[in-house]
Amino acid sequence: MKNKAFDAVIVGAGPNGLSAAIALQQAGLNVLLVEAKSTIGGGLRSAALTLPGFVHDVCSAIHPLAMASPFFKTLPLADYGLQYLQPPVAAAHPFDDGSAAALFPSLKNTIDTLDAADAGAYRRLLEPVIKDWDMLLPELLGPLHMPKHPLAMARFGWPALRAATTIAKRFKENKARGLWAGMAAHSIQPLTHLTTSAVGLVLLAAGHTGGWPLPKGGSQAIAQALVQYFIALGGKVETDFPVHSLNQLPSSHAVVFDVTPRQLLAITGDRFSGFYKRQLQHFRYGPGVFKIDWALREPIPFTAAHCRAAGTVHLGNTLEEITAGEQQVWEGRHPDKPFVLLAQQSLFDASRVPQGRQAAWAYCHVPHGSQKDMTTAIENQVERFAPGFKDIILERHVMHTTQLEAYNPNYIGGDINGGILDIRQLYTRPALRLTPYATPAKGIFICSSSTPPGGGVHGMCGYHAAQAVLKDVFHLSKKSL
Repeated sequence: MKNKAFDAVIVGAGPNGLSAAIALQQAGLNVLLVEAKSTIGGGLRSAALTLPGFVHDVCSAIHPLAMASPFFKTLPLADYGLQYLQPPVAAAHPFDDGSAAALFPSLKNTIDTLDAADAGAYRRLLEPVIKDWDMLLPELLGPLHMPKHPLAMARFGWPALRAATTIAKRFKENKARGLWAGMAAHSIQPLTHLTTSAVGLVLLAAGHTGGWPLPKGGSQAIAQALVQYFIALGGKVETDFPVHSLNQLPSSHAVVFDVTPRQLLAITGDRFSGFYKRQLQHFRYGPGVFKIDWALREPIPFTAAHCRAAGTVHLGNTLEEITAGEQQVWEGRHPDKPFVLLAQQSLFDASRVPQGRQAAWAYCHVPHGSQKDMTTAIENQVERFAPGFKDIILERHVMHTTQLEAYNPNYIGGDINGGILDIRQLYTRPALRLTPYATPAKGIFICSSSTPPGGGVHGMCGYHAAQAVLKDVFHLSKKSL
């Protein structure tokens, strides 16, 4: 190969860009990582959004897939300050009668929060996934391929490919049905869609096998550990480096973009065939989110005890209510009672707040590109399950979809999943190709959550993109996790 300034340049320092950079640097390449913002992290950033002394997670907050990530597990991130904290209750789901279902690491403890009539159905649904988890996770967090463990994948795939509402028919009572709906609603699409059960199964299994942890000090701690390890390997980082053209970048054998198809087209579209351009142009983005951060006088006064001990609380009451709300969002409407995902990290991490205070983080799904203020709707949902909540708010910070996209350009229209994760686009993201990370243009790759396996802080999109670079450009064998 001809000499270049770098072997590879990574554009975008989100979790996938960081992972791609590390994997390539580990392989002995000379890698440059560039980031448009002044801080690295993408969806892994923390900041003082409300009052002095309060540290809020700007985007992602709770990280079951970060701790479970097959790639992150191979990295010495604890040596670079990363410490995960485990709430005693991974996630809680309250109901109007003051009770709650709860996800514990223990399958038995979780079942004990459900009605007895649903104990067997929950066990039969989750036990096979938990048993096969170590085999399943590397298969699930990757591109479409022949599985190494076909029987385990078949056992998972039979329920996972179904709509969440179909699987919910296995349950008789509201507690199990509601807990299940809240998990599946992370798919950010109607629960009547095929494959929404896959998201619910993955999140429940992650809770039963490793919990839903939060990083001490804020989500930025994950990004900081990743970038410090990358630098320790010899990698180079430049921030405040927005990229609008390939001509801005130093010479390299490969450029890997942690961006969505829209930005990729804007930066490198002149290098692509008409067919590939059309594929990227038809990539579908999904609903957005409206997010609130609160500085609080004291802990949220949830009626249900399990909620007061949970890192994450799903506010949506019954399966029927959540299903109706998510359908409205999909149709471009704003629910009066939206499904709310709430995190209360400071209950378990006092370093994030002044002494005696608390902070909380929440969002709800909204139509793509919505600028409607959902503050009242979200706070009404919290108040519904925690009477007196509004009285303890000291300050709030809100972001609608346009503001989220301005903060992180990968959140097109507020879509935090990098594109719809439905059956049509689960493995054909960003385009139908044998290697989804490689573009038709020589040396240009994409590693964002718009590639398999999609959204979430796990770094696997970046890892798999790096393996494609090593194989296609440098003719090196893929690394097996």
